[in-house]
Amino acid sequence: MPLKHKTSGKLISFEGSEGSGKSTQIARLAAHFQKTQREVLTTREPGGTEIGEQIRNIIVHNSKGDEMCAETELLLFTAARAQLVREVIAPAIMRGAIVLSDRFLDSSTVYQGIGRNLAADPVAQINRFAVGNVMPDLTVVIDVPTEVSLARLKQRASDLPDRMERENLEFYTKVREGYLVLARGMPERFLVVDGTKSADAIEKKIWTEVQARLK
Repeated sequence: MPLKHKTSGKLISFEGSEGSGKSTQIARLAAHFQKTQREVLTTREPGGTEIGEQIRNIIVHNSKGDEMCAETELLLFTAARAQLVREVIAPAIMRGAIVLSDRFLDSSTVYQGIGRNLAADPVAQINRFAVGNVMPDLTVVIDVPTEVSLARLKQRASDLPDRMERENLEFYTKVREGYLVLARGMPERFLVVDGTKSADAIEKKIWTEVQARLK
C-alpha cells in the first residue's frame, strides 16, 4: 500500500559528514518548532525503532564489520530505513507532526553509492523501495571541509570510533563532494549550510530558511 501523508506534516532530513554538527542543529531546530506548539519528532538513521537499533549495532559495532561488503551495508541501512518510515515517520507525518531525521535516503546515495562506488541506479531503486513515497520536504546539508570533519572526530572524548567513523580522508572527501553534487542538482529540496560557522549562526540560518521554504 502506498504511504500517504497529511499535507501539514513535514519531514526535514539532516545530512553531512561525520562531525558536521547535525545533532546539535536538530535539537535547536526542534526547540524552535516546539515554541510554535507543533508536535516535533526527532529520529536517527540507522535506528529509531527497535529493529533499526539492532541493525545499527550490526552496521557500526559488529566485530566482523570490517569484512562487510558494500552491498550488504547498503541493504542493512535501507532495511532499517524501511522500518523507520513505516513504523515512525509516516504515522507522524500523517498526524501533522514535524519529523527531524538525522540522515535519510541521501546518506545511502552518498555513502554507499558514491563513497563505496556502488552503481547509482541500483542504489536509487533500493532507496525508492525502502521509503515508498515518503520524501523529505527539506534536506539540510551541514557542509564542513573534510579535514575539519576528521579533526572533530578525533576530538570526541567518548567511545572509540565506530566502523563508519574510522574511514579515511579519501572516503570522506568523496562523501562531502557527493552531498554538494546532490544539492546542486536539487536546489528546491536541499539547503547547504556552512558548518564552520558558529552554532548560533548555523541555527539562525537554518531556522530562517525553514520558515521561508516550509510556510
